[in-house]
Amino acid sequence: MDIVSLFFQQLINGLSKGGIYALIALGYTMVYGIIKLINFAHGDILMVGAYIAYFVFAAWGFTPGSIFVAVLFAVAGSVLLGISIEATCYRPMRSAPRINALITAIGVSIFLENFPRLIPAIGPNYRDLTVPKLFETIHIGEVSIDPLKLLTLVVSLVLMTLLILIVDYSKAGKAMRAVSFDMGASALMGISVNRTVSFTFALGSALAGIGGVLYMLNFPLLDTYMGIMPGLKAFVAAVLGGIGSIPGAILGGLILGIAEALTAGFISSKLMDIVVFGILILILLLKPSGLLGVHRKEKV
Repeated sequence: MDIVSLFFQQLINGLSKGGIYALIALGYTMVYGIIKLINFAHGDILMVGAYIAYFVFAAWGFTPGSIFVAVLFAVAGSVLLGISIEATCYRPMRSAPRINALITAIGVSIFLENFPRLIPAIGPNYRDLTVPKLFETIHIGEVSIDPLKLLTLVVSLVLMTLLILIVDYSKAGKAMRAVSFDMGASALMGISVNRTVSFTFALGSALAGIGGVLYMLNFPLLDTYMGIMPGLKAFVAAVLGGIGSIPGAILGGLILGIAEALTAGFISSKLMDIVVFGILILILLLKPSGLLGVHRKEKV
């Protein structure tokens, strides 16, 4: 394969993976934009969504119809988990110092990663999902396009567009923007802050659940720790784009996915993580507010 074909091959792979990172990063950036919390348990919701889908496939087989059912169950389970975490763990910490909420988020993450290992149906061992080939590979010259990766990219872009429409034009989205701007004033204007924050967690968790299904289909090896690295990279994507910025999270996720794929294709797959976290260091040094973020001064 010549260099140009390899570039486009890796570009497609990177956009597909970047779409998943963007879906997860949107959860980080929305929660931070509302209550200024880095929800480090968010990557583990991806893991929960992936396991729910795995059990759906194990029970019903692997067909286009079962993929749709798996997504529905993954979204329902992830949303329920996200809302429960917010109500029981983060809401009591809302008026506490931010470090308390941050430590709580880390604790929730560790719990979600290790508690399922005690459940016999899950356990500590890896689970391998055999993904049958439902569609033929698309060939354009020397470039081979996996329909599953193309589907992943299309689904990711559709969900991102839908989220932007919800935030910009729906009543709940306007409430989210109001609470993000001034929580106290929003409450005085009759906006239910608790309901708005719960809705934000529900949206982010739904995207993470779908991201978990897409991630599992592309990388079909499950473990309760599988959400750690995608979650960290999605956090890097949110910081890269500008934490709190929805377009920034999308841009950051796509950039990271492409950077990983090009590194794997032209240098070495062993250096992918180094490149990702190197980008994080560079953006913090050169533009801490992120590519699309706005620098704001805070009183301490």
